[in-house]
Amino acid sequence: MKPPIHDLSPVPGRSGNRTNRPGNADVAEVARQIAELVDLPTHELRLSWRQLYYTGPPLGLSRDLLIRPLANQLQERTHGGASRALRRRLQTLAGEFERGSSSFDPAVLPKAGTTLVRQWRGHAHTILVREDGFEYEGQRYRSLSVIAERITGAHWSGPRFFGLTKRAGMSVAPKADR
Repeated sequence: MKPPIHDLSPVPGRSGNRTNRPGNADVAEVARQIAELVDLPTHELRLSWRQLYYTGPPLGLSRDLLIRPLANQLQERTHGGASRALRRRLQTLAGEFERGSSSFDPAVLPKAGTTLVRQWRGHAHTILVREDGFEYEGQRYRSLSVIAERITGAHWSGPRFFGLTKRAGMSVAPKADR
């Protein structure tokens, strides 16, 4: 008798809709299903992968690397997927990485709720960092550079204008003693 193949099909809520919070029973069920994945034979894991991604898994993928994305999908079905803001942020990071941009550092962007203040020509400009962008003078913006250009009238790097870039010679992590 074959063990059941878990239904890993995409479901509503994966787009980041977090209005339906899972109950303890749902969390326990997902934990049980993930534990069952470990006991499935490799061919069953490959079938589950095929159901999820509509293609076979990459050649040479270990059992552990088959189980992880399947477990992640089970968790996403229960808890919801990544929010739109997070997906957009990841796309931005990937694009900057592919272009090899040295001016972009993902570690310099502040957390949502942070207030940035910049003095410019005798006036203090206050920006509120939000999950989906930035707020300046009651309007929402997706980019600090747009706000910097609005303030100065010239094109600026937004992170640089607001002092969020690393300066030359500064390190992110302390150096280890040798």
